[in-house]
Amino acid sequence: MKKNVFFVGIGGTGMSAIARLLQEKGYHVSGSDQHISDLAKDLISRGITVYEGHSADHLVGMDLVIRSSAISNANPEIQAAHLARIPVYKRADILGELMQAQKGIAIAGTHGKTTTTAMVAHMLQTLQLDPSYIIGSVSKNLKSNAHYGQGDYFIIEADEYDRMFLGLNPFIGVITTLEHDHPDCFPTFSDYLQAFAAFTQKILPGGYLFICQDDPGVQKLIPLISSENVITYGLSEMNGYQATNLERNQMGGYHFQVIQNSINGAKEIIEIDLSVPGIHNVLNALAAIGIAHLLQLDLPAAAKALTEFSGTARRFDIIGEVNGVTIIDDYAHHPTEIRATLQAARSKYPNQKLWAIWQPHTYSRTQTLFNEFVNCFQDADHVIISQVYASREHDNGFSAASIVAAMQHPDAKYIPSLNEIVSYLLEHLSPGDVMLVFSAGDAIKISQAVRLSYSKGEQR
Repeated sequence: MKKNVFFVGIGGTGMSAIARLLQEKGYHVSGSDQHISDLAKDLISRGITVYEGHSADHLVGMDLVIRSSAISNANPEIQAAHLARIPVYKRADILGELMQAQKGIAIAGTHGKTTTTAMVAHMLQTLQLDPSYIIGSVSKNLKSNAHYGQGDYFIIEADEYDRMFLGLNPFIGVITTLEHDHPDCFPTFSDYLQAFAAFTQKILPGGYLFICQDDPGVQKLIPLISSENVITYGLSEMNGYQATNLERNQMGGYHFQVIQNSINGAKEIIEIDLSVPGIHNVLNALAAIGIAHLLQLDLPAAAKALTEFSGTARRFDIIGEVNGVTIIDDYAHHPTEIRATLQAARSKYPNQKLWAIWQPHTYSRTQTLFNEFVNCFQDADHVIISQVYASREHDNGFSAASIVAAMQHPDAKYIPSLNEIVSYLLEHLSPGDVMLVFSAGDAIKISQAVRLSYSKGEQR
Protein backbone atom coordinates (compact mmCIF):
# COMPACT_ATOMS: atom_id res chain seq x y z
CA MET A 1 0.00 0.00 0.00
CA LYS A 2 1.14 3.52 -0.80
CA LYS A 3 1.15 6.46 1.55
CA ASN A 4 -1.41 9.06 0.34
CA VAL A 5 -4.86 7.62 0.99
CA PHE A 6 -8.16 9.40 0.32
CA PHE A 7 -11.48 8.27 1.82
CA VAL A 8 -14.75 8.98 0.02
CA GLY A 9 -17.39 8.99 2.78
CA ILE A 10 -14.84 9.35 5.58
CA GLY A 11 -17.37 10.41 8.23
CA GLY A 12 -19.08 7.03 8.58
CA THR A 13 -18.35 4.68 11.45
CA GLY A 14 -16.43 2.06 9.50
CA MET A 15 -14.57 4.47 7.23
CA SER A 16 -13.51 6.82 10.02
CA ALA A 17 -12.13 3.85 11.96
CA ILE A 18 -9.96 2.72 9.04
CA ALA A 19 -8.81 6.32 8.46
CA ARG A 20 -7.76 6.69 12.07
CA LEU A 21 -5.94 3.36 12.09
CA LEU A 22 -4.05 4.17 8.88
CA GLN A 23 -3.01 7.54 10.24
CA GLU A 24 -1.63 5.87 13.37
CA LYS A 25 0.20 3.43 11.12
CA GLY A 26 1.97 6.31 9.36
CA TYR A 27 -0.11 6.97 6.25
CA HIS A 28 -1.07 10.44 5.04
CA VAL A 29 -4.87 10.38 5.24
CA SER A 30 -7.52 12.77 3.94
CA GLY A 31 -11.12 12.41 2.86
CA SER A 32 -14.51 13.91 2.12
CA ASP A 33 -18.15 13.54 3.06
CA GLN A 34 -21.41 15.24 2.23
CA HIS A 35 -21.71 16.45 5.82
CA ILE A 36 -19.15 16.72 8.62
CA SER A 37 -20.17 14.16 11.26
CA ASP A 38 -18.92 14.04 14.83
CA LEU A 39 -16.56 11.22 13.81
CA ALA A 40 -15.24 13.39 10.99
CA LYS A 41 -14.72 16.26 13.44
CA ASP A 42 -12.67 13.91 15.61
CA LEU A 43 -10.51 13.05 12.59
CA ILE A 44 -10.03 16.77 11.87
CA SER A 45 -8.90 17.28 15.48
CA ARG A 46 -6.24 14.64 14.80
CA GLY A 47 -4.85 16.51 11.83
CA ILE A 48 -6.72 14.69 9.06
CA THR A 49 -8.04 16.92 6.26
CA VAL A 50 -11.77 16.36 5.72
CA TYR A 51 -13.59 18.18 2.93
CA GLU A 52 -17.31 18.90 3.14
CA GLY A 53 -18.69 17.91 -0.24
CA HIS A 54 -17.11 16.00 -3.10
CA SER A 55 -14.83 17.33 -5.83
CA ALA A 56 -12.41 15.83 -8.33
CA ASP A 57 -9.83 18.40 -7.16
CA HIS A 58 -9.50 16.49 -3.85
CA LEU A 59 -7.79 13.59 -5.64
CA VAL A 60 -4.62 15.49 -6.62
CA GLY A 61 -1.56 13.61 -5.37
CA MET A 62 -3.49 10.60 -4.07
CA ASP A 63 -2.10 7.07 -4.38
CA LEU A 64 -5.17 5.16 -3.23
CA VAL A 65 -8.89 5.80 -2.76
CA ILE A 66 -11.07 3.92 -0.27
CA ARG A 67 -14.80 4.29 -0.81
CA SER A 68 -17.79 3.74 1.43
CA SER A 69 -20.34 1.17 0.28
CA ALA A 70 -22.89 4.01 0.28
CA ILE A 71 -20.97 5.94 -2.39
CA SER A 72 -22.19 5.52 -5.97
CA ASN A 73 -20.08 5.28 -9.12
CA ALA A 74 -21.46 8.68 -10.14
CA ASN A 75 -19.53 10.37 -7.34
CA PRO A 76 -17.09 12.91 -8.89
CA GLU A 77 -14.18 11.69 -6.76
CA ILE A 78 -14.74 8.08 -7.80
CA GLN A 79 -14.94 9.12 -11.45
CA ALA A 80 -11.78 11.23 -11.12
CA ALA A 81 -9.94 8.33 -9.49
CA HIS A 82 -10.86 6.01 -12.35
CA LEU A 83 -9.80 8.58 -14.96
CA ALA A 84 -6.46 9.06 -13.18
CA ARG A 85 -6.08 5.29 -12.77
CA ILE A 86 -5.87 5.64 -9.00
CA PRO A 87 -6.82 2.29 -7.38
CA VAL A 88 -10.25 2.41 -5.71
CA TYR A 89 -10.85 -0.03 -2.85
CA LYS A 90 -13.81 -0.89 -0.69
CA ARG A 91 -13.40 -1.80 2.97
CA ALA A 92 -13.24 -5.52 2.20
CA ASP A 93 -10.29 -4.92 -0.12
CA ILE A 94 -8.21 -3.10 2.48
CA LEU A 95 -9.01 -4.68 5.84
CA GLY A 96 -7.65 -8.13 5.07
CA GLU A 97 -4.35 -6.58 4.06
CA LEU A 98 -4.22 -4.46 7.22
CA MET A 99 -4.67 -7.55 9.43
CA GLN A 100 -2.02 -9.76 7.83
CA ALA A 101 0.78 -8.95 10.28
CA GLN A 102 -1.32 -9.81 13.37
CA LYS A 103 -3.66 -12.57 14.51
CA GLY A 104 -7.15 -11.52 13.56
CA ILE A 105 -10.15 -11.84 15.88
CA ALA A 106 -13.24 -11.11 13.78
CA ILE A 107 -16.60 -10.66 15.51
CA ALA A 108 -19.59 -11.22 13.20
CA GLY A 109 -23.34 -11.63 13.70
CA THR A 110 -26.63 -9.81 13.24
CA HIS A 111 -26.70 -8.49 16.80
CA GLY A 112 -24.05 -7.99 19.46
CA LYS A 113 -20.98 -7.70 17.26
CA THR A 114 -20.20 -4.08 18.14
CA THR A 115 -20.41 -4.65 21.89
CA THR A 116 -18.52 -7.95 21.76
CA THR A 117 -15.76 -6.38 19.65
CA ALA A 118 -15.48 -3.52 22.13
CA MET A 119 -15.41 -5.95 25.06
CA VAL A 120 -12.58 -8.01 23.54
CA ALA A 121 -10.59 -4.90 22.57
CA HIS A 122 -10.97 -3.39 26.05
CA MET A 123 -10.11 -6.70 27.69
CA LEU A 124 -6.90 -7.16 25.69
CA GLN A 125 -5.93 -3.52 26.14
CA THR A 126 -6.46 -3.83 29.91
CA LEU A 127 -4.20 -6.89 29.85
CA GLN A 128 -1.56 -4.62 28.26
CA LEU A 129 -1.47 -6.56 24.99
CA ASP A 130 -1.84 -3.37 22.87
CA PRO A 131 -4.12 -4.85 20.19
CA SER A 132 -5.12 -3.16 16.97
CA TYR A 133 -8.88 -2.81 16.72
CA ILE A 134 -11.71 -1.49 14.56
CA ILE A 135 -15.09 -1.15 16.30
CA GLY A 136 -18.41 -0.12 14.79
CA SER A 137 -18.86 2.52 17.48
CA VAL A 138 -16.75 4.50 19.91
CA SER A 139 -15.76 2.46 22.97
CA LYS A 140 -16.41 4.39 26.16
CA ASN A 141 -13.48 2.69 27.85
CA LEU A 142 -11.01 3.10 25.00
CA LYS A 143 -12.33 6.53 23.91
CA SER A 144 -11.97 5.47 20.29
CA ASN A 145 -13.36 3.28 17.52
CA ALA A 146 -9.94 2.31 16.14
CA HIS A 147 -6.29 1.91 17.08
CA TYR A 148 -3.15 0.56 15.45
CA GLY A 149 -1.40 -1.45 18.16
CA GLN A 150 1.99 -3.10 18.40
CA GLY A 151 0.66 -6.32 19.94
CA ASP A 152 -0.10 -9.71 18.42
CA TYR A 153 -3.85 -9.29 17.91
CA PHE A 154 -6.12 -7.35 15.56
CA ILE A 155 -9.77 -7.26 16.71
CA ILE A 156 -12.34 -6.23 14.15
CA GLU A 157 -16.10 -5.93 13.91
CA ALA A 158 -16.79 -8.13 10.89
CA ASP A 159 -19.62 -6.32 9.14
CA GLU A 160 -21.66 -8.46 6.77
CA TYR A 161 -23.09 -5.53 4.79
CA ASP A 162 -21.83 -5.57 1.21
CA ARG A 163 -20.10 -8.84 2.24
CA MET A 164 -17.25 -6.86 3.77
CA PHE A 165 -16.34 -9.68 6.16
CA LEU A 166 -15.46 -11.97 3.28
CA GLY A 167 -12.28 -9.95 2.80
CA LEU A 168 -10.98 -11.09 6.21
CA ASN A 169 -8.90 -14.13 7.16
CA PRO A 170 -9.07 -14.24 10.96
CA PHE A 171 -7.41 -16.64 13.35
CA ILE A 172 -10.53 -16.50 15.54
CA GLY A 173 -14.00 -15.89 14.15
CA VAL A 174 -17.10 -15.27 16.27
CA ILE A 175 -20.76 -15.45 15.21
CA THR A 176 -23.04 -14.01 17.88
CA THR A 177 -26.55 -14.29 16.38
CA LEU A 178 -28.17 -14.72 12.98
CA GLU A 179 -31.41 -13.16 11.77
CA HIS A 180 -32.37 -11.86 8.36
CA ASP A 181 -31.11 -8.30 7.94
CA HIS A 182 -29.95 -5.95 5.16
CA PRO A 183 -32.55 -7.18 2.66
CA ASP A 184 -31.21 -4.65 0.15
CA CYS A 185 -28.03 -6.74 0.09
CA PHE A 186 -29.44 -10.18 1.04
CA PRO A 187 -32.98 -10.57 -0.40
CA THR A 188 -33.65 -13.79 1.55
CA PHE A 189 -32.47 -15.33 4.80
CA SER A 190 -30.91 -18.11 2.74
CA ASP A 191 -28.73 -15.51 0.98
CA TYR A 192 -27.77 -14.11 4.38
CA LEU A 193 -26.97 -17.57 5.75
CA GLN A 194 -24.80 -18.45 2.76
CA ALA A 195 -22.72 -15.31 3.31
CA PHE A 196 -22.02 -16.32 6.90
CA ALA A 197 -21.19 -19.85 5.78
CA ALA A 198 -18.63 -18.30 3.43
CA PHE A 199 -17.26 -16.26 6.35
CA THR A 200 -16.61 -19.43 8.37
CA GLN A 201 -14.48 -20.71 5.49
CA LYS A 202 -12.25 -17.64 5.76
CA ILE A 203 -10.83 -18.68 9.13
CA LEU A 204 -7.15 -19.56 8.85
CA PRO A 205 -6.04 -23.21 9.08
CA GLY A 206 -5.59 -24.07 12.75
CA GLY A 207 -7.88 -21.21 13.75
CA TYR A 208 -11.10 -21.27 15.79
CA LEU A 209 -14.76 -20.44 15.30
CA PHE A 210 -16.89 -19.37 18.29
CA ILE A 211 -20.65 -19.64 17.77
CA CYS A 212 -23.60 -18.97 20.08
CA GLN A 213 -25.28 -22.34 19.73
CA ASP A 214 -28.42 -21.24 21.62
CA ASP A 215 -29.33 -18.85 18.81
CA PRO A 216 -31.94 -20.31 16.39
CA GLY A 217 -30.31 -18.68 13.37
CA VAL A 218 -26.88 -20.00 14.28
CA GLN A 219 -28.39 -23.46 14.62
CA LYS A 220 -29.47 -23.22 10.97
CA LEU A 221 -25.90 -22.30 10.04
CA ILE A 222 -24.28 -25.26 11.79
CA PRO A 223 -24.89 -27.79 8.96
CA LEU A 224 -23.11 -25.38 6.58
CA ILE A 225 -19.98 -25.00 8.73
CA SER A 226 -16.90 -26.87 7.55
CA SER A 227 -14.45 -25.42 10.12
CA GLU A 228 -12.70 -28.02 12.26
CA ASN A 229 -12.24 -26.11 15.53
CA VAL A 230 -15.77 -24.99 16.44
CA ILE A 231 -16.32 -23.74 19.99
CA THR A 232 -19.86 -23.14 21.22
CA TYR A 233 -21.12 -20.77 23.91
CA GLY A 234 -24.48 -19.93 25.43
CA LEU A 235 -26.76 -20.43 28.44
CA SER A 236 -27.54 -24.12 27.91
CA GLU A 237 -25.49 -27.16 28.90
CA MET A 238 -24.94 -28.18 25.29
CA ASN A 239 -22.35 -25.42 24.90
CA GLY A 240 -18.62 -25.61 25.44
CA TYR A 241 -18.72 -22.34 27.41
CA GLN A 242 -21.86 -21.87 29.49
CA ALA A 243 -23.05 -18.90 31.55
CA THR A 244 -25.03 -20.16 34.53
CA ASN A 245 -26.52 -19.02 37.85
CA LEU A 246 -27.43 -15.59 36.51
CA GLU A 247 -28.41 -13.03 39.14
CA ARG A 248 -29.02 -9.31 38.80
CA ASN A 249 -26.38 -7.27 40.60
CA GLN A 250 -26.34 -3.80 42.12
CA MET A 251 -24.71 -2.29 39.03
CA GLY A 252 -27.74 -3.02 36.88
CA GLY A 253 -26.09 -5.93 35.07
CA TYR A 254 -25.75 -9.64 35.82
CA HIS A 255 -23.50 -11.75 38.01
CA PHE A 256 -22.86 -15.21 36.54
CA GLN A 257 -20.54 -18.18 36.55
CA VAL A 258 -18.71 -19.40 33.46
CA ILE A 259 -18.62 -23.18 33.08
CA GLN A 260 -16.54 -25.11 30.56
CA ASN A 261 -18.32 -28.26 29.46
CA SER A 262 -16.38 -31.10 27.84
CA ILE A 263 -16.38 -34.88 27.53
CA ASN A 264 -14.50 -34.89 30.83
CA GLY A 265 -17.33 -33.10 32.63
CA ALA A 266 -17.99 -29.50 33.65
CA LYS A 267 -15.67 -27.14 35.50
CA GLU A 268 -16.11 -23.57 36.63
CA ILE A 269 -13.44 -21.31 35.20
CA ILE A 270 -14.42 -17.82 36.43
CA GLU A 271 -17.21 -15.64 37.86
CA ILE A 272 -18.14 -12.36 36.17
CA ASP A 273 -20.08 -9.26 37.20
CA LEU A 274 -21.26 -6.92 34.45
CA SER A 275 -22.25 -3.29 34.78
CA VAL A 276 -23.92 -3.21 31.34
CA PRO A 277 -27.49 -4.53 31.50
CA GLY A 278 -29.25 -7.33 29.66
CA ILE A 279 -28.88 -11.07 29.14
CA HIS A 280 -27.62 -10.33 25.62
CA ASN A 281 -24.58 -8.73 27.25
CA VAL A 282 -24.03 -11.89 29.30
CA LEU A 283 -23.68 -13.74 26.01
CA ASN A 284 -21.39 -11.06 24.60
CA ALA A 285 -19.16 -11.26 27.66
CA LEU A 286 -19.22 -15.07 27.52
CA ALA A 287 -17.75 -14.96 24.01
CA ALA A 288 -15.08 -12.52 25.20
CA ILE A 289 -14.04 -14.61 28.21
CA GLY A 290 -14.06 -17.74 26.05
CA ILE A 291 -11.52 -16.07 23.77
CA ALA A 292 -9.42 -15.09 26.80
CA HIS A 293 -9.50 -18.69 28.04
CA LEU A 294 -8.57 -20.07 24.62
CA LEU A 295 -5.63 -17.67 24.38
CA GLN A 296 -4.54 -18.64 27.92
CA LEU A 297 -4.78 -15.08 29.19
CA ASP A 298 -5.06 -13.99 32.82
CA LEU A 299 -8.75 -14.86 33.47
CA PRO A 300 -9.24 -12.92 36.75
CA ALA A 301 -7.81 -9.82 35.07
CA ALA A 302 -9.96 -10.44 31.98
CA ALA A 303 -13.08 -10.82 34.15
CA LYS A 304 -12.23 -7.58 35.98
CA ALA A 305 -11.91 -5.80 32.63
CA LEU A 306 -15.38 -7.03 31.65
CA THR A 307 -16.79 -5.74 34.95
CA GLU A 308 -15.31 -2.34 34.14
CA PHE A 309 -16.64 -2.39 30.59
CA SER A 310 -19.04 0.54 30.24
CA GLY A 311 -20.30 0.05 26.70
CA THR A 312 -20.07 1.97 23.45
CA ALA A 313 -21.62 5.09 22.06
CA ARG A 314 -25.26 4.60 21.02
CA ARG A 315 -25.52 1.12 22.53
CA PHE A 316 -27.68 1.60 25.65
CA ASP A 317 -25.82 4.89 25.89
CA ILE A 318 -27.09 6.70 28.99
CA ILE A 319 -26.74 10.34 27.96
CA GLY A 320 -27.73 11.59 31.37
CA GLU A 321 -30.63 12.58 33.57
CA VAL A 322 -32.22 16.00 33.07
CA ASN A 323 -35.32 17.25 34.92
CA GLY A 324 -35.65 13.75 36.38
CA VAL A 325 -35.84 12.13 32.93
CA THR A 326 -33.21 9.54 32.00
CA ILE A 327 -32.19 9.84 28.33
CA ILE A 328 -30.73 6.83 26.52
CA ASP A 329 -29.54 6.58 22.92
CA ASP A 330 -29.42 3.21 21.19
CA TYR A 331 -28.39 2.23 17.67
CA ALA A 332 -30.96 -0.59 17.51
CA HIS A 333 -32.55 -0.75 14.06
CA HIS A 334 -33.68 -4.38 14.00
CA PRO A 335 -36.75 -5.61 15.95
CA THR A 336 -34.74 -8.15 17.95
CA GLU A 337 -32.31 -5.41 19.03
CA ILE A 338 -35.15 -3.12 20.05
CA ARG A 339 -36.81 -5.90 22.05
CA ALA A 340 -33.55 -6.85 23.82
CA THR A 341 -32.76 -3.23 24.68
CA LEU A 342 -36.23 -2.62 26.07
CA GLN A 343 -35.97 -5.81 28.14
CA ALA A 344 -32.63 -4.57 29.50
CA ALA A 345 -34.19 -1.19 30.28
CA ARG A 346 -37.14 -2.84 32.03
CA SER A 347 -34.68 -4.87 34.11
CA LYS A 348 -32.62 -1.81 35.03
CA TYR A 349 -35.61 0.51 35.60
CA PRO A 350 -38.38 -1.86 36.78
CA ASN A 351 -40.67 0.79 38.27
CA GLN A 352 -40.26 3.62 35.77
CA LYS A 353 -42.18 4.47 32.61
CA LEU A 354 -40.30 3.64 29.43
CA TRP A 355 -40.68 5.82 26.34
CA ALA A 356 -39.50 4.17 23.11
CA ILE A 357 -38.86 6.58 20.24
CA TRP A 358 -37.95 4.72 17.05
CA GLN A 359 -36.77 6.05 13.74
CA PRO A 360 -37.10 3.21 11.17
CA HIS A 361 -33.93 2.74 9.10
CA THR A 362 -34.28 2.01 5.35
CA TYR A 363 -37.50 1.13 3.58
CA SER A 364 -36.31 -2.36 2.63
CA ARG A 365 -35.62 -3.42 6.22
CA THR A 366 -38.76 -1.78 7.63
CA GLN A 367 -41.05 -3.42 5.09
CA THR A 368 -39.31 -6.82 5.11
CA LEU A 369 -39.49 -7.06 8.92
CA PHE A 370 -42.86 -5.27 9.22
CA ASN A 371 -44.56 -7.87 11.44
CA GLU A 372 -41.56 -8.17 13.74
CA PHE A 373 -41.45 -4.40 14.23
CA VAL A 374 -45.17 -4.38 15.03
CA ASN A 375 -44.57 -6.76 17.95
CA CYS A 376 -41.23 -5.68 19.46
CA PHE A 377 -42.31 -2.80 21.73
CA GLN A 378 -44.20 -4.69 24.45
CA ASP A 379 -41.86 -3.58 27.25
CA ALA A 380 -42.37 0.12 26.48
CA ASP A 381 -45.14 2.12 28.15
CA HIS A 382 -45.21 4.70 25.35
CA VAL A 383 -44.09 4.35 21.73
CA ILE A 384 -43.42 7.06 19.16
CA ILE A 385 -42.46 6.16 15.60
CA SER A 386 -41.10 8.66 13.08
CA GLN A 387 -41.01 8.50 9.32
CA VAL A 388 -38.43 6.17 7.77
CA TYR A 389 -34.82 7.33 7.54
CA ALA A 390 -34.06 6.41 3.93
CA SER A 391 -30.25 6.28 4.29
CA ARG A 392 -28.91 4.83 1.01
CA GLU A 393 -32.41 4.20 -0.42
CA HIS A 394 -35.02 6.32 -2.20
CA ASP A 395 -38.46 7.14 -0.81
CA ASN A 396 -40.84 4.51 -2.16
CA GLY A 397 -43.99 5.99 -0.63
CA PHE A 398 -44.14 3.66 2.37
CA SER A 399 -45.19 5.32 5.62
CA ALA A 400 -44.31 4.08 9.09
CA ALA A 401 -47.85 5.09 10.08
CA SER A 402 -48.91 1.67 8.83
CA ILE A 403 -46.79 0.02 11.53
CA VAL A 404 -48.55 2.01 14.25
CA ALA A 405 -51.92 1.12 12.70
CA ALA A 406 -51.05 -2.58 12.95
CA MET A 407 -49.83 -2.43 16.57
CA GLN A 408 -51.92 -3.54 19.55
CA HIS A 409 -49.91 -1.32 21.90
CA PRO A 410 -52.03 0.87 24.23
CA ASP A 411 -50.05 4.03 23.48
CA ALA A 412 -48.27 4.04 20.12
CA LYS A 413 -48.17 7.14 17.95
CA TYR A 414 -46.86 8.04 14.53
CA ILE A 415 -45.23 11.47 14.55
CA PRO A 416 -43.31 11.90 11.29
CA SER A 417 -40.91 14.77 11.99
CA LEU A 418 -38.19 14.84 14.63
CA ASN A 419 -39.08 18.39 15.69
CA GLU A 420 -42.71 17.38 16.29
CA ILE A 421 -41.51 14.42 18.37
CA VAL A 422 -39.38 16.73 20.52
CA SER A 423 -42.36 19.05 21.11
CA TYR A 424 -44.59 16.12 22.06
CA LEU A 425 -42.01 14.71 24.48
CA LEU A 426 -41.47 18.05 26.20
CA GLU A 427 -45.24 18.25 26.79
CA HIS A 428 -45.66 14.70 28.11
CA LEU A 429 -42.47 13.49 29.82
CA SER A 430 -42.51 13.42 33.63
CA PRO A 431 -39.74 13.16 36.22
CA GLY A 432 -38.80 9.51 36.68
CA ASP A 433 -39.48 8.59 33.05
CA VAL A 434 -36.88 6.83 30.91
CA MET A 435 -36.62 7.91 27.28
CA LEU A 436 -34.94 5.58 24.78
CA VAL A 437 -34.24 6.80 21.25
CA PHE A 438 -33.68 3.97 18.76
CA SER A 439 -31.96 5.20 15.63
CA ALA A 440 -29.25 4.32 13.13
CA GLY A 441 -30.02 7.62 11.41
CA ASP A 442 -30.22 11.19 12.67
CA ALA A 443 -32.84 10.84 15.43
CA ILE A 444 -30.05 11.31 17.98
CA LYS A 445 -31.09 14.95 17.49
CA ILE A 446 -34.17 14.17 19.59
CA SER A 447 -32.07 13.31 22.66
CA GLN A 448 -29.93 16.39 22.16
CA ALA A 449 -32.92 18.70 21.74
CA VAL A 450 -34.81 17.35 24.77
CA ARG A 451 -31.73 17.56 26.93
CA LEU A 452 -30.97 21.11 25.78
CA SER A 453 -34.54 22.27 26.32
CA TYR A 454 -34.62 20.84 29.84
CA SER A 455 -31.25 22.40 30.68
CA LYS A 456 -32.57 25.78 29.56
CA GLY A 457 -35.79 25.29 31.52
CA GLU A 458 -37.92 25.32 28.37
CA GLN A 459 -40.02 22.28 29.18
CA ARG A 460 -43.75 22.85 29.02
